[in-house]
Amino acid sequence: MKRHLLISLAAIAAVLCCVSLSLGAEVAQGKCVKIEKDGTLVTIEEYDIQFSKEHPYGRSTGKTSVYNFSKAEVGVPAAVGDVLRIAFVVKGNEKMAVRVMNVSKQDLMKK
Repeated sequence: MKRHLLISLAAIAAVLCCVSLSLGAEVAQGKCVKIEKDGTLVTIEEYDIQFSKEHPYGRSTGKTSVYNFSKAEVGVPAAVGDVLRIAFVVKGNEKMAVRVMNVSKQDLMKK
């Protein structure tokens, strides 16, 4: 009985640790405009959240941002022109990507 209780408490603690890490991330979406340093630095043109038939991923805000992908979990690799959704945390003055989804190529895989 004690063993089951300890295993349950350890599982709950592990889940809470994972949840707390994901709660701190911010999300950005936009078109990849530049990839440098062997794919570790990626610049996107950020999109807003005004989705429509003409703009299924949102409209361009005209703002560009650079993200560090060196430690990110990446699905389909990014290419210039792809639409990316990036979960990131800010460390100092750098945006460190945690997870990256290539939205435009993921949509192609569904069809």
